[in-house]
Amino acid sequence: MASRNEHGPLHLDDVSKGIIEQLQRDGRMPYASIGKAVGLSEAAVRQRVQRLLDSGVMQIVAVTDPVQLGFARQAMIGINAEGDVEPIAETLSQMAEVDYVIITAGSFDLMVEVVCESDDHLLELLSKRIRAVDGVRSTESFVYLKLHKQTYSWGVR
Repeated sequence: MASRNEHGPLHLDDVSKGIIEQLQRDGRMPYASIGKAVGLSEAAVRQRVQRLLDSGVMQIVAVTDPVQLGFARQAMIGINAEGDVEPIAETLSQMAEVDYVIITAGSFDLMVEVVCESDDHLLELLSKRIRAVDGVRSTESFVYLKLHKQTYSWGVR
């Protein structure tokens, strides 16, 4: 199924990758259907899925479209910080509008993806909350105009 090097990443066999690929197409696909696609019994697929979940290799979640739910404005915000970035990252992670916080190397110390209801909501979040976080020196916003591609298929390449 999967093996982990002592200090390296988990390596999945082709059957586990096939199971993940089927679930990425349809997270509610019956185990019997997955089994037909990958050549295992329903029980074997159930066991493999449980091991993949238990090991943290994958999660099965519902992915929503923010625009359909009334969140018309998405943006990536680059943040330059002073001092330790960990407390800043932790503070930003507590904000409901923030769905990713990434500590980076490069032009920005952190990258934060936000989902807001409107431009006014984004402006309030930036001006009154993100820029007010102790240690945030400056921000640069990258407003999403159109989401062209979003995939989660890196696990089966």
